[in-house]
Amino acid sequence: MFRRVLRLGLTPGRQNRGLRTRRGGFTLDWDAKVSDVKQKIECMMPGKQWGMPFDTSYLPPTQSDVVIIGGGILGLSVAFWLKKLESRRGAIRVLVVEQDHTYSRASSTGPSVGGIWQQFSVPENVQLSRFSINFLRNINEHLAVVDAPLVDLRFSPSGCLLLASEKDAATLESNVNMQRQEGAKVCLMSPEQLRNKFPWINVEGVALASYGMEDEGWFDAWSLFEGLRRKVQSMGVLLYQGEVTRFITSSSQMETTSGEQVVLKRIHKVHVKINKSLEYQPVECSVVINAAGAWSGKVAELAGIGKGLPGTLQGTKLPVEPRKRYVHLWHCPQGPGLETPLVADINGVYFRREGLGSNYLGGCSPTEEEEPDPTNLEVDHDFFQNKVWPHLIQRVPSFKTLKVKSAWAGYYDYNTFDQNGVVGPHPLVVNMYFATGFSGHGLQHSPGIGRAVAEMVLEGEFKTIDMSPFFFNRFYLEEKLQEYRIL
Repeated sequence: MFRRVLRLGLTPGRQNRGLRTRRGGFTLDWDAKVSDVKQKIECMMPGKQWGMPFDTSYLPPTQSDVVIIGGGILGLSVAFWLKKLESRRGAIRVLVVEQDHTYSRASSTGPSVGGIWQQFSVPENVQLSRFSINFLRNINEHLAVVDAPLVDLRFSPSGCLLLASEKDAATLESNVNMQRQEGAKVCLMSPEQLRNKFPWINVEGVALASYGMEDEGWFDAWSLFEGLRRKVQSMGVLLYQGEVTRFITSSSQMETTSGEQVVLKRIHKVHVKINKSLEYQPVECSVVINAAGAWSGKVAELAGIGKGLPGTLQGTKLPVEPRKRYVHLWHCPQGPGLETPLVADINGVYFRREGLGSNYLGGCSPTEEEEPDPTNLEVDHDFFQNKVWPHLIQRVPSFKTLKVKSAWAGYYDYNTFDQNGVVGPHPLVVNMYFATGFSGHGLQHSPGIGRAVAEMVLEGEFKTIDMSPFFFNRFYLEEKLQEYRIL
């Protein structure tokens, strides 16, 4: 019975998940400024020792309605939609805590090639892509800030091309039929059609291909990040550099209809460690958003998630961990021309054109046995020479003369369970919500993910796209949400 309840999403406390109170306000009063004024007045009252209060301007606030852990694109997208959808201006206080101010470890920008495509096998992912492309097409209607330059995403609408072997051809065809039902303009191409449209490609081993004719291509991830950061700050969101090290929680025990005992937790305070200091600030809050990317699994553990008995809901971990990925930039004057799409080959190698000067970006995800050490961001150049380049030459013979110009490494927020995202509330830590685990497609889906989480926080349900298949509960129920191919 308990498992059936989880599938329906009717977890304990679900009906009270929305941040709004019955009177339409919010759970925390806006009293920080009042408290500050009182403190200063008390210091000057008769009988009090004279002295100005200790300077705490370098600390985060002591109260915030929502604390978002992770200041990458996903965290900023959640912050944007929370403020965009709030009932009145200034109604919700939002604090975003990011440990790395350089964002060198951000999973949504570091290893990304900025691709956006609709060719997924899960319908909700197709819907997210379609939402995102509309958001990006009208980016300055959403992110424009007075007296600031417009956001230029440098979008390249060159499409995406997925190649399939005989073994995967039927799956690819089935996926395209679903994508068309969702409104995506995707066509199937035979090897002969591939040769005619892209004469530079070697079709050996290719049985079928799918090609996005509209609303696919790539854009500049950093420009989107900067646009979101500037916009949320103009909306009153506070961005703070620090590390969340502890949660202060309360708990209560309840019994399900099947007689199973479960413990519900609620987070009341978040301890934010000050950068380059042992000092920390407790921040009282009503809602916590776990958008910590590759480190969201560690954040979940801080809240006690996964600390129960194995095989129980309380013992179910958030299966997200850092995985290191490489991106290589190479130059090849004899390479494919300006009509080159983002190509995903049968063996997992992908590439796209970069700019107008015969440059290309690409890479390949390693096998489980080849996974590199994630404790550093050093690039293994032999990986390109031995694992990527041979496949590039096989598919595009002109790449035999390429010269690697540079390479970098970054982190994926890798979901080891099914490589798909985790969105929405935790069933037992009732005020922690997730926006993580997208394993490489979080950047392109960030606008829709941010809106979905904001809707769940504010209204207690999804309004725009039903993201319930992405709930945490599937890990306990062992129901995978498997994608056909993840770049």
